[in-house]
Amino acid sequence: MLEVIEKLLILQDRDRAIRRVQDELSRIGPERESHRARANETQARLDAARQRLRQLESDRKRLELDVESLKQQIERYSNQQLQTRKNEEYRALAHEIETCKAEIVRIEDRELELMEQGEQVQKEIAALTRESEEVRRQAEELVAQLDQREAALRRELAALEADREALAAAVEPALRHRYERLLRSKGERVVVGVEHGVCGGCHMRLPAQVLVACQAQQEVVSCTNCGRILYYTPDMVLTAAD
Repeated sequence: MLEVIEKLLILQDRDRAIRRVQDELSRIGPERESHRARANETQARLDAARQRLRQLESDRKRLELDVESLKQQIERYSNQQLQTRKNEEYRALAHEIETCKAEIVRIEDRELELMEQGEQVQKEIAALTRESEEVRRQAEELVAQLDQREAALRRELAALEADREALAAAVEPALRHRYERLLRSKGERVVVGVEHGVCGGCHMRLPAQVLVACQAQQEVVSCTNCGRILYYTPDMVLTAAD
């Protein structure tokens, strides 16, 4: 194998490693945000439950004030009954008193409903509090692990890029530029083997003269179809598959 092909294969391997590290780094941010979003979502449900409880308590207190107001109204009607001498006025006041008492019963029934709802929400809050604490703890641990992993990957990437720069510098400029151009257009498979008479990149059949040139290993040979750089090793089969 030509020495320059060996250098390109090593460079390509380094580029693949760099791509792998970059891909993993690109996934860390979204994964970290996913853990935080889950913790925030659980906290939001807890906050919503607490707000429902506050609203229930506010509604119940308002009803208590309504009952107190009705009781005061009953007391005023009762005092007016004591002062009136007209049966018609007395009966009208009595009717108002009964109406107020009926309204108090209705309100107190509603108060009981609100109290029962409040007890259920308190149980929900207790469960959500435990869940929120556990989810937050897990999220913090996972985010810390991701932060550590990210730092390690950035160190690895820096080392790979430095090594890559040295490897690229060792390749003849014209061929290096050709490799870089193919890397941008073809992805990480730039230098490919020949197997059964086809290009290892585009898998198209290669002309006989190209196969002979690959086997001779005297010059850098390119695929006539996709332009990738070809190489041959003795363990490869040049003849086309049946």
